Formats: sequence, C-alpha cells, structure tokens
Amino acid sequence: MTKPVNQIAIVGLGYVGLPLSLQFARSGAMVVGLDIDSAKVDTLNSGGSYIKHIAKEAIAAAINNGSFAASGDFSRIREVGAIIICVPTPLNKNREPDISYIVDTGKAIAPHLQEGSLVVLESTTYPGTTDEDLRKVLEEGSGLEAGIGFHLAFSPEREDPGNPSSVVATIPKVVGGYSPECLRKAVELYSIAIKTLVPVSSCRVAEATKLLENTFRSVNIALVNELKIVYSAMGIDVWEVINAAKTKPFGFMPFYPGPGLGGHCIPIDPFYLTWKAREYGQHTRFIELAGEINTSMPDYVIHRVSEALNEQSKSIKGSKVLVLGLAYKPNVDDERESPSYVLMEMLKKRGAEVGYHDPYVPTVKPTREHSHWAGTRSVTWDRQTIGSFDLVLLATNHANVNYQELADWAQCIVDTRNAMSGLNLRLGQVWKA
Repeated sequence: MTKPVNQIAIVGLGYVGLPLSLQFARSGAMVVGLDIDSAKVDTLNSGGSYIKHIAKEAIAAAINNGSFAASGDFSRIREVGAIIICVPTPLNKNREPDISYIVDTGKAIAPHLQEGSLVVLESTTYPGTTDEDLRKVLEEGSGLEAGIGFHLAFSPEREDPGNPSSVVATIPKVVGGYSPECLRKAVELYSIAIKTLVPVSSCRVAEATKLLENTFRSVNIALVNELKIVYSAMGIDVWEVINAAKTKPFGFMPFYPGPGLGGHCIPIDPFYLTWKAREYGQHTRFIELAGEINTSMPDYVIHRVSEALNEQSKSIKGSKVLVLGLAYKPNVDDERESPSYVLMEMLKKRGAEVGYHDPYVPTVKPTREHSHWAGTRSVTWDRQTIGSFDLVLLATNHANVNYQELADWAQCIVDTRNAMSGLNLRLGQVWKA
C-alpha cells in the first residue's frame, strides 16, 4: 500500500535539508531526516543545532512532539511516501560538475523505494540530471519504472541563510515533474508546507530555472566587480555610484562588489550550465567571462593589500595580516567556497603571517579544498590583538562586529565591503578593494 506524501524522508541535513525538514514538521508532516554524518544525527536527536540561524529550540520541539527524527538508516525509506534529496553538488578539481552525491544517494534509496513513492531532487544541477542520471540509478536499483512504478520530480532549493525575511514557507517553490502525474504528486507534497507553488512543464525547466537565477546574480556581480576596478582608477567610489543608481525606481537592481564569490551556489552553478551547454555545441561566453572576472577578484584585493602595506614601507612578506570574516556572507556560519580562504592562501604564499577573526566561525572546520587550515582558531577581539596586525583585510561584514572599534584599534584596513564608510577614521587608514 502506497504511503501518503505527508510521511517524508529528507536526505541531507545541511543548510537546505534541515530547515526544509523543520518546515514540513511544523506543517503537520512526519519527517525522518537522513544523513551519513552520524555526528549530525546525534546532535539533532538530542535537540541540538549545528547551524547558527536554526534555533535548537525549534529542533527540540520537533523531536519532542514526534514530527521529526534524524537517522543514518536508509532502510527507513520504506516507511515514507515521499523522499526529498538535498545533497551537495560541488565542482571537481577540473571545475566540472560532480553529481556523485546525487548518484550515490539514488543508489542508497533505490533498494528501499516503494511502489507509488515520490522522489524529488532539490540539489542544484544541470538540466537532465533528474530525468537521466537520477532516474537511471533509481530504476536499476528498485526495479520500478519512473512515471509508472514511482514518481520523480525536481524542485530547486531557494535558501538565503542569514536573511531573517527569508522563510521557507513563504518563498515561492518551482516544481517540475517527469510526467504530469509526477508533477501532480510533487505539488501535493509541497502544498503541505509551502504557500505558493510554481508548476513548470518538466524537470529540465525546473533545473534550468535555478541555474538562471544564480547565473543572473553571477553576471551582475561580475559587472560591479569590474566597474569597481575601473571607477577606482578614475578616482570614483563604486559604492557611492551604486547607492545613487539604486534610487531609480525602475530598470535597475543593485548588486554589490566583493573580494570574490562564495557559498554553495553562485561560484558553482553557472559552471554546471556551461559544462552542459558544450554537449549541445553551445559556448556560453558571457557566463564564462563573468566567472573569470569574479574569480580574479582575490588578485585585485591582494594587489590593494600590497599597495596599502607599501605605503607604510612594508611588504606582504613578513607582515602580520588579519582576515576579518571567514564566512562567505554576512551573519552566517557557512564558509563553503568562501573567498576568505583564497585570500588567506595567497597571503600565506607571499610570506605573510595570517590570522583570522570571525564571531561565527570560532574554529576552522575540515574542508575538502583547504584542509590544512582545519583547527585554526579565530583570534581574540581586543585592542591589543587587533592592533598587533600590520593590516586588517575586511572580507566579510558581519553585523555584530564593532567597526568603530576596528577603526580605533587597527593600523591599516583594506575594506572589500564598504563596512568602514561613515566612521571616524584616520587619514589614509582605509583602502577600498
């Protein structure tokens, strides 16, 4: 007998899967969260949280009322009517898509997949992943046929960590099905927890929608990053220009420059599209140019660091440099793909003594790309410590950092986020980058 869609398994309890699990649980569904990380499972089942913006009280409430439980046992797929996959989709060392987490999850699900169940992929990926790659492993492992024996759909995640107005229930949800009946089933599922649904004609359209959203941001960030350099050469502050331009009530949307791109979406997703486009003989020159500009930003920042130190008759080699902000965006504890790591690597390679301060990342966690920084601790925030650095490189502008204290304590500041604007500063103390 087919289980109802309000009995749900969500695979991958990270920045997407965990808030989605809690939203379904709050909406009356019974949710089992599956993850291969036993530490996460244990933390959740004891009512704890490992993500800053998700309160442990919310997790404890869901655990205590029985609407949510975490597990590493994939055989529990047999208990549910719907499975949602929220696993990472990184790039490999050659900057090509790595969908191994999706494929491996499909293989783990397939032996337990029940007839009539719904499988939805939420991980950002290239068009065709759901109806080709995931479908194949599910069919082979289950003996069921997609669209007949089980339902299949794609619905891109739209998480915005650190944004208090970004609430899972109120963010419109795009949904595409492998067949009309698959779409109907997916709409039934998400209607439990999400207020506004946007059905589209196929999984591929839904996959392409997510790539458009993030490529749009990548391209526009590249534009202001390039203008930052151009306007700086002209003696014009790009931040002042953007603030003036955004007063236009039509035809303009503000984007802001930075030290490089970070997070699990913007630095990665456009490359999924460019890679897939080559299969069809298409060349995405515009997107690739934007990627080149954005990935070159750390070079520009280090150049500005060099200029600022040179003004003090110092070189990067032998100088003490503090990177302020390790997370990839303000007010979160997520440092995935953070440009701060790239900046730290470049400074260290040039002979600097490098430290960091981040109130949300007290200790560097193990990462695939920068494992040798694991265990490094955030320096203390006090006058003596901050003043001991030759230069502070402001990479991420967390709201809970006292920037006037930074101005009072630091010898020299390179500001990539315009965080020092409007403060009491010494002449020549702050360099924008």
